[in-house]
This record gives sequence, structure tokens and C-alpha cells, in this order.
Amino acid sequence: MKFTIRKSDITDILSKVQGITGRKSNLAITANILVKTNETGISFIATDLETGFEGNYPANVESTGVITINARKFFEIVQNFPSDDILIEEVERQWIRISSDKVEYHIVGMSPDDFPDIPVLEDVQYMEIDAIKLRKMIEKTIMISPSSDEKRAHITGVFFESVKEDHGKIIRMVSTDGRRLSKAEFVSGGDLDFYDSPGVIIPKKGLSEVSKLLDSDGIIAIGVKDNYFIVKKDHETIIIGLLEGDFPAYSEIVVKDDHNSIKIEKRNFNMMLKRMSILSTESYNGVIFNFEKNRLMVTATNPDLGESKENFSITFDREPIEVAFNPKYFMETISVIEEDSIMINIRDSKSPCIIEGTEDKHFLSVIMPMKI
Repeated sequence: MKFTIRKSDITDILSKVQGITGRKSNLAITANILVKTNETGISFIATDLETGFEGNYPANVESTGVITINARKFFEIVQNFPSDDILIEEVERQWIRISSDKVEYHIVGMSPDDFPDIPVLEDVQYMEIDAIKLRKMIEKTIMISPSSDEKRAHITGVFFESVKEDHGKIIRMVSTDGRRLSKAEFVSGGDLDFYDSPGVIIPKKGLSEVSKLLDSDGIIAIGVKDNYFIVKKDHETIIIGLLEGDFPAYSEIVVKDDHNSIKIEKRNFNMMLKRMSILSTESYNGVIFNFEKNRLMVTATNPDLGESKENFSITFDREPIEVAFNPKYFMETISVIEEDSIMINIRDSKSPCIIEGTEDKHFLSVIMPMKI
């Protein structure tokens, strides 16, 4: 194998696949990236045995072949290479030379025969979606991250479905950790390919890798086939193995009565929550919300540190409500709502709180109350 490639063509993608190659698996070779050449260019393949990536890039190929090389070291070499043209060749079995007229590296690889295959899926029925909109949907649902020892599929994954409803063709993602739930939707205007898809559960860590590729405008293709979720963007493909399990029924949880909605200015509310979180610790992470006549009194108490309280003006003319929430959940939700004001919907002290934007109703978060 021998080829020349431009540094500017591969630096960005080598950076983005580090999340896959850097993840521990049962095979040491998954820390490597597989490089394959053909007459017109090269392919990069990476996998952690659950998520697979393949991308095709232009190169000046003198001779074809297959190598594997440590992905982290390869990226660092390319990132810091002194020239844009990089010559890569296998000089002897599993020894790789990376060079220009100024610098030269000799790196030992591993046998490409030991590199795990990623699935080859044919006859996939794809639907189309705007890349940036999909990335935002992913960001709004994977922010609910599971604990490291969590194994339940509905906690470690995101529920994905595409359905036709009265108000349009909808691609929907839902995630939960049992204490809160986030739901994000994309409504197709009818000009994109679309089909009904039964609900599946996609690992959050795989979706996190997908979001790294969705950094520019454009239409991408997504599909479900043979227990895999597939995303295709230009010359790059990610394949994620689906999780087995049942996602909890959530439709009743997200139902709200607009009579119970309170409009709140987002920035000031978020700053108040930050101030009330200063005394929070892992053991004492709840604050008391007292909804009273046209005001919200928030109180944080930590026996080890002290107490804080703050008044916040709202429009509220119902029976008082005293309820406890984890303010971190509110702040994380607020951070992904791209509006100046939010709507908080709360019925009573035992019911969950629903948060959404004042205009954009394609995302909402449900936060469960804590015991006082």
C-alpha cells in the first residue's frame, strides 16, 4: 500500500472518530482505524463493536492495500504534520511509514485480518431529515445521561420512531432516566422521503458519535434495518446496533393542561437556579419551589452548608403549590431551548412539571417532583 493524502481532507474526521476508537471493548484492535485503498481513494473504518463508522476520501493511490493503525496516534501525527501532503505506505508487514520531505514516522500497526467487520446492510429504506435538526434532537435527548453502572435499555438508549399523525409526518426521539423525560420531534413538510417506522431503542453513546458528524447544513438519510440504526451523510456512514427492551409508555406523562402553564423569562430564571444550586451537594440536591400569588419563592437548604432563598416574579393566580425539584434538571433543559421565554406547566405538588418553549412545541422536558 502506498498513497498520498491531504491533511486538510482527513484531520477533522480523524478527530471525530476518537469517541469510537477511544472506547474500551473486548478487542484491543478497536483502538485502531482500518485504512483501505482503491484506485480512486481511501476508506477509513472504525468500530467499538457496537457503533461502526465508514468514510471515503480522495487520495492519490500508487498501490492498494489494507492497514490498521492506532487511531489516537494517527490523528496526533496528522494534526501536527508540517505539510498538507502526507505520504503513507506500508514498508513491511504491519510497519507503516508516514512522511514528507521534512518529517518521517515509522508506526507499527496490527493485522487487518483481526479487525472486526462492520455490518453490510442492503436494501435499506431511508428517510430524509435536515442534519442540523437531527443533531439538535440528539443533543436534547442524550443530555439525560445514564449512570455508569446502568444497564436497562430504556435508560441507556433513546426511543426513536417515525409516525404519521394529524399534524404531519413526525420523527420523534424520547429519553428518560426515571426522574425526567425529554421528547424532541421533527415534523416533515412533506418534501422529504418518509415512512412509518416502529419504535426502536438506540444507544445514547452511538447517537453521541452521530451528532459529531452533523455539524453542517444539508439533508442526510436515516434508516432502520436488521436491528441497526443507520445514518448516511455524503460519503460517511454510521451504523449503530439497537438495544433490546421495551421503552415505557410515555404519552400520558407529556399531556398538559394549558391552564396550568406559567410563562417565565428564561435567562433570569436560569441565573436564579444557579444561585440556588451553590449550596447543593450530591446528598442535598433539591430545592423547594413555592408558587404563590404572582411570585415564586425558591429555597435551598443544606444542613452541612446553610440555606438560601430568592423571590422570583411570575404571573400565578391559583392555589399555592409547594414542591421540590432538582434545579440541575431545569438548567439542563433550559440550556437547549432556543427562546427568550419558557413555559412551565405544573398542576400540583405531586404531578410532574413540563417545560417547553413559548413558541416551539417540538421539544419538551418532564421533570418529576422530589420528596420534601
